Formats: sequence, C-alpha cells, structure tokens
Amino acid sequence: QVQVVESGGGSVQAGGSLRLSCAASGRTLTIYTTAWFRQAPGKGREFVGYIVRSNGITYFGDSVRGRFTISRDNANNIVYLEMNSLKPEDTAVYYCAASTKHGTSWRQDASYDVWGQGTQVTVSS
Repeated sequence: QVQVVESGGGSVQAGGSLRLSCAASGRTLTIYTTAWFRQAPGKGREFVGYIVRSNGITYFGDSVRGRFTISRDNANNIVYLEMNSLKPEDTAVYYCAASTKHGTSWRQDASYDVWGQGTQVTVSS
C-alpha cells in the first residue's frame, strides 16, 4: 500500500509563490507517476501536472504551464509543486495523487489510485 500526504498550502497575494509538498510512504517503489490536481469551489477536478518517478519527465495543464514546476526527491519520497506568479483563479484545494498502474493516461484522474486529503491554496487579489 502507498499513502500520500500534502502540505504547504496557505494564503498568498496575487503574484506570489507557494511550494506544496507531497510525501509518500509505504510501498513507494511501486509509484510510477505522481500528479497534482486541484478543485475550486463549485468546479470539477482539474489536472495541474505530473512527474514520472523514473525519469523526472513533467507535464502541465494549460492554465499553469510556465508558472508551475514539479520536482522530486526520490531518496525521501517527496514530490514538490512550486507555484509562481499565482493568480486568484489558482485558488483551490490541491490534491496529490500517485499511480501504481503502468501505461495509463497521466492527465486523467482515473489513472491515479492513491490520493491525499488535499491542501487549501488561497490567492487574494
């Protein structure tokens, strides 16, 4: 079994930065990919980005590309989401998700079988 826990959320003014962390525990070597999703009030879950554990390849959704980055620390089983140039529309609960399934579509939330509890990010104008 794998578990993931997010941390690092909070409130920031527009233009500011935040770094979220996703710490994995358990059978972490079974993780293929870790992703971040977010959900704003009254909206559906939105793909933010993912990182492939083995080679560090990342991919981002259109709304955050160029502003957000994802990195990993495999030795400590932590994945980071660095968020820069934050906008009020980035306000949401951010979820970390891990996939222990091989060869799926990493932009789809159905591809992830392990989810964290979420952390709130609030960006004020």
